[in-house]
Amino acid sequence: MIITSKHNPLIKSVISLSEKKFRLESGLYVVEGVKSVSECISAGMETDKIFCTEKYSSAFPDPVIVSPQVFGAMSSEVTPQGVLATVKIPSNPIVPPQNSCLFLDGIRDPGNLGTIIRTANAAGYAEIYLADCADPYSPKAVRASMSGIFFVKLITCGREEVAAALSSVPLIVADMRGENIFSFRPPEKFCLCIGNEANGVSEFMLSRAAYKVSIPMRASCESLNAGVSAGIAMYALKNNLKEV
Repeated sequence: MIITSKHNPLIKSVISLSEKKFRLESGLYVVEGVKSVSECISAGMETDKIFCTEKYSSAFPDPVIVSPQVFGAMSSEVTPQGVLATVKIPSNPIVPPQNSCLFLDGIRDPGNLGTIIRTANAAGYAEIYLADCADPYSPKAVRASMSGIFFVKLITCGREEVAAALSSVPLIVADMRGENIFSFRPPEKFCLCIGNEANGVSEFMLSRAAYKVSIPMRASCESLNAGVSAGIAMYALKNNLKEV
């Protein structure tokens, strides 16, 4: 059976997941694309349903098959491939990190957030704490993470809760007044804090910083994109740690 109506209740429920309110109510988010859905399954994420057009009907187990027109209504992609999955949002407790980790303090752009998650996965920061950030499970953030979201643990909480969980872990804050990150030698275990795109790290977290580091720039450059800054900082700290 092929679903051909955009008004089908199941289809409408998937379309609603483009809004944070309905993601929170259902506990689900959307993953799109053949590669992303395949990696989601391989990573052990708990999928709710898989939707696809007839072209991919044999590529995934027990899919809900829809017409191309219906799939187009469900998709947030400009040129949808024809495969998407609804996936259960993991519930991760607020506990101290096992290894060096990342704290995102007010990252508001979902594209930046997804890029940072992608880079964190690549650089080996498997635990990410988020306070006052964009929703990491929004379509734009998930897309920008390029499957990185399946391989890291996201812990959403308030700043006070983060501070408590990180009480025994030195906090390294990215701040323009900090010391040169390329000569800084980090402790063996640390938490890197990246702040808001416009205002930087909150005063609450700045007051708890054990160290402040900065990325040197030419005088003609005022600042770097938050995603770029986070990527440079993540790799610089891991590299400097290895040289100790």
